[in-house]
Amino acid sequence: MLGAVIGWDIGGAHLKAARVENGRVVKAVQIPSPLRLGVASVDDALAQATALMGIAERHAVTMTGELADTFQGRREGVEVLSAVAARHLSPLMLYAGRAGFIAPQHASEHVADIASANWHASTAFVAQAGGTALFADMGSTTTDLVPVRDGAIVAGGYTDAERLAAGELVYTGLVRSPVMTIARHAPVTGQWTPLVNEHFATMADVHRILGALPADADQMTTADGRDKTRGSSRARLARIVGRDAADLDDAAWLELARWFAEAQMRTVTDAAMLVLSRGHLPADAAVVGAGIGETVLHELARRLGRPYVSFVSFLDVAPDTARWASHCAPAAALAVLASQAEPNRLPGV
Repeated sequence: MLGAVIGWDIGGAHLKAARVENGRVVKAVQIPSPLRLGVASVDDALAQATALMGIAERHAVTMTGELADTFQGRREGVEVLSAVAARHLSPLMLYAGRAGFIAPQHASEHVADIASANWHASTAFVAQAGGTALFADMGSTTTDLVPVRDGAIVAGGYTDAERLAAGELVYTGLVRSPVMTIARHAPVTGQWTPLVNEHFATMADVHRILGALPADADQMTTADGRDKTRGSSRARLARIVGRDAADLDDAAWLELARWFAEAQMRTVTDAAMLVLSRGHLPADAAVVGAGIGETVLHELARRLGRPYVSFVSFLDVAPDTARWASHCAPAAALAVLASQAEPNRLPGV
């Protein structure tokens, strides 16, 4: 096992990194890097993060950012992001999921394996403990739901398209999901009110109103560019139902926020029940939860009648790093997996 390894997860909105020293996660960070603004955002975030994370004997990268519309397609995204990572990180290997670790110069040969494989890193790490569980990771944008049985990943899909159809990738998250994507209408003053299909508010506003948004979880600008107070979140939520915040009292907006949180919860629960309906997991298999949405995943486990286990319980992690290690689960898992990998088993590395 190597002394110092850093795992990197290049997303479409954030760059996440986790540092492992002698098998222990000692640092984890998340830096905003919205790829919709161009590849320079990732360049800048990598420069900032490398200064924070320090030097290492090995760097390992996974990604989901290749999906960003900055690129013509996933192939371009994988190739460009691999090249950007190689400029900043050395020695570097890429995580190609089912194909293992590869050298960055071979990225174009493994596009389908590399693209959006961060879920595989987290689940492979959980699976190596040899257990049976539903791995769940709720981040700012998406939720992963992956079954593990007897130490093996028994996913119904691998690519984004396959995973969406299987219920294993749910495009709803704690922060960035636009409220208009959560439902078609909402209850307001005793009536079902159709939603305004504009990007007026996000689920960060909903969870902020409820007092359920973890500290530092929302690193993006708000939909209207205004501040991140509950009052401003109420104003943004009001626009979704064609109103101003002053039209109703704070209690009414709190109830509406609860309704949207419940609608999101149902979306995740429905997907989990679809995954479980394939019959891979016994009734007592736990939900292993990670991400900024762990509170939601606790509730998911309760609704499914299953025990809940935190992802960080699988890690050797410094106490002051545990929360961010969960938030950056793919990066933390990848760092541990990369520290265990033998160089002669890494194709082209």
